[in-house]
Amino acid sequence: MNYCRKNLLAALLVTGLCGALSAQPKVVWRASGVTEAQLHQPIDLVFRPKAKVTGNPLDLYFGAVFTAENQTHLSVQGFYNGSNEFVVRFSPAQAGNWQFQTFSSEGALAGLRGQVRVTNDQNPNIPGAVVVQPDAPQKFVYQDGTPYFALAFEADWLFALDYDNKTDIPKTKQMIRAVKEGGFNQVVMNVYAYDVGWKVAENVPPAYNFRQPPYGVFGGTNQDPDFSQLNLAFFQHLDRVIDHLHQNGLVAHLMIYVWNKKVNWPKMYSPEDNRYFDYVVKRYQAYPNIIWDVSKEALDYGRCDIPYINERIDRIRRNDAYGRLVTVHDYEYCAREPEKVDFISIQNWRSDLYSSSLEAYQKHPSKPVMNIEHGGYEEGPYLSFTGNYVNPEACLVRNYECVFAGVYSTYYWQNAAWNVVIHDLKNPAHSFAKPRLDYYQHLQAFFSRHNFNEYQPYKPKLTTNSRLGNDNLASSGYPLTNNRGTYLYLVPAANFQTNVVVPKPDSGKLAAQWFNIFTGEYREEPVSDWWLWKGYQSPWKGQYSILILREAK
Repeated sequence: MNYCRKNLLAALLVTGLCGALSAQPKVVWRASGVTEAQLHQPIDLVFRPKAKVTGNPLDLYFGAVFTAENQTHLSVQGFYNGSNEFVVRFSPAQAGNWQFQTFSSEGALAGLRGQVRVTNDQNPNIPGAVVVQPDAPQKFVYQDGTPYFALAFEADWLFALDYDNKTDIPKTKQMIRAVKEGGFNQVVMNVYAYDVGWKVAENVPPAYNFRQPPYGVFGGTNQDPDFSQLNLAFFQHLDRVIDHLHQNGLVAHLMIYVWNKKVNWPKMYSPEDNRYFDYVVKRYQAYPNIIWDVSKEALDYGRCDIPYINERIDRIRRNDAYGRLVTVHDYEYCAREPEKVDFISIQNWRSDLYSSSLEAYQKHPSKPVMNIEHGGYEEGPYLSFTGNYVNPEACLVRNYECVFAGVYSTYYWQNAAWNVVIHDLKNPAHSFAKPRLDYYQHLQAFFSRHNFNEYQPYKPKLTTNSRLGNDNLASSGYPLTNNRGTYLYLVPAANFQTNVVVPKPDSGKLAAQWFNIFTGEYREEPVSDWWLWKGYQSPWKGQYSILILREAK
């Protein structure tokens, strides 16, 4: 999209719209004029008072109230961006003319007025923010109603790849291109991380080793921080990363804290802690691709407790004018405080992943459930955290087990999830085995073809003795059904066959099709008569596959 619009009025001084440094349009306020914007595209309205404000500018009360033609009001808090710049980042969710007026504890920044004209032009990658589907509360959709089949990729150190590059983010672009081509539409990431505590290979090339960055989110360094200040250059760089995800249709699942990555944090509830937390929310709330996550593994490591997380979520709700989704990477918290979050996050490494995921799905009928970590960390050329499952096929199956239990899932590659980041992983010069991102491309494509939002898992009864009812849908395998005569079964590799137990269709005929989760191949079965306990055998013996069953007309 070209932000260099020739029709901006001369009354507005536009800076940086075409430069590589800008993440979004940046408009310096003048006393009159109209700013143009597009749906779901953040725009920075910059205010520069003639005199410096008193006190710490990071603590200044400042923002603007936007009013749409239909009298919808949006009160957006602004943030300090350095160099005497105060910014209100606005992201319109409806077209038309929006009037705004600033508010501030600083007289020179209060009562300033302007207008933003929002066109219906829209990047096809950007259908708005992710929300919970109103009539199906365990499913995600975009604001325009398009289903969102969340398939996440963990990349904690994404902030670090191009920090020293002041003109572009080529490493970030390389990595995100591969992630998107792999079918992923969400990146789970830390705002900042410093180092890991587990053993990492000693032969990691410096180009891929991002441990112990010589900067932090505060003034000074992570080792010797000045908590009274924030590293504004860090956040200006993070803008470019978040915006690049946004323009490419990837959600930024942003973990504001992380306790086990050796970050030097200020004391809980301190003014410095509150300043950092509020600043992140105020700065990134306007991005429609944001999902807030208070902390990775929040209740682990003895750093905080439930009241603290509750208070942090309340801060998000107060400071985020757009109401982006909120979760906490900690099922102990989500299970105890389900009404505080918008969806349930789980970390589950169990061998019976399907059963425990299905239990969670049924326990939380009013919210989506997402497995953030299932213990599968696909191996790469350099040793990092191994978890319990490293084989690419085993990791893929665990993602399918989550999905067939009605739960969204997350993928980890050991050499991208943490401080070792092979950002050019598709480089043909690499001789190591590449991560099997193609597997996840097939997973995403399958649930685009078979709309995940229309399907529910089916908990079988404890016995298969009675074959007269439909309580199990099949003798084995993991079923999903749309309750309209279509059945999807994830059939384990150990199966010789599965016997389906479904209601007799009106035509008395069944159409069956098989899907290979590793290759994306479909194979048709001949149309056949329905009968109870009808057996189907996968064409790929010894592999997981999916049986698709429906009435033949």
